[in-house]
Amino acid sequence: MHLLTLMFGVVLLSKAHTLKCYQCLLVTASKNCTETTECPFQAQQCAAMRITSYGGGLKVLDENSKFCASTEECGEASVNFGTSQTMVTSKCCTSNLCNTQPAPEPSKSNPNGKMCFYCDGQKCNNTLNCEGNQDYCISTTVNAKELKVTLKGCASKIMCSKQTTQTGGALATEISCCQGNFCNSASSTSAGLLLLLAPLVSLVMLS
Repeated sequence: MHLLTLMFGVVLLSKAHTLKCYQCLLVTASKNCTETTECPFQAQQCAAMRITSYGGGLKVLDENSKFCASTEECGEASVNFGTSQTMVTSKCCTSNLCNTQPAPEPSKSNPNGKMCFYCDGQKCNNTLNCEGNQDYCISTTVNAKELKVTLKGCASKIMCSKQTTQTGGALATEISCCQGNFCNSASSTSAGLLLLLAPLVSLVMLS
């Protein structure tokens, strides 16, 4: 009897502390987010996330998301493939519907001493100086229909948390990460596709 009472009390406590957050995935900064959701008990933070991609010195993507988050999804992360990079900033809070404001622009990072290989289109033995919290070397193979693309570079830890990601067979990725300098060994590659970066990062962060 006491056990049943205790279990019932835990259920009621979980429901009483369920957090409510705004939830909109991959929208432009100009679009208002009005949809809401109740978070699962293990994700007790509301988050506003911004994914920004750069290529050739130009910003090519700037999208925002709002959702229920776990602790490891809060903060800044990035992946740098030398000729292009994607940066993620997440701002988290712990009260109902507190994720009203969009996440801020990514902050400027400095080299951290880590070095990895990156690909320039035909070869993957180019040196890339990692920045900020990019403490891993990353190798990514993207299969998009009949096209296979290999990308190498620097990445933050959270980018390496999902080793394989798939999207209905249309876009499949294989991700491997390591921590030693130049541990993502050089090899030949197909020409890189910048537009594949944002879906890849989105899948890793939101899956």
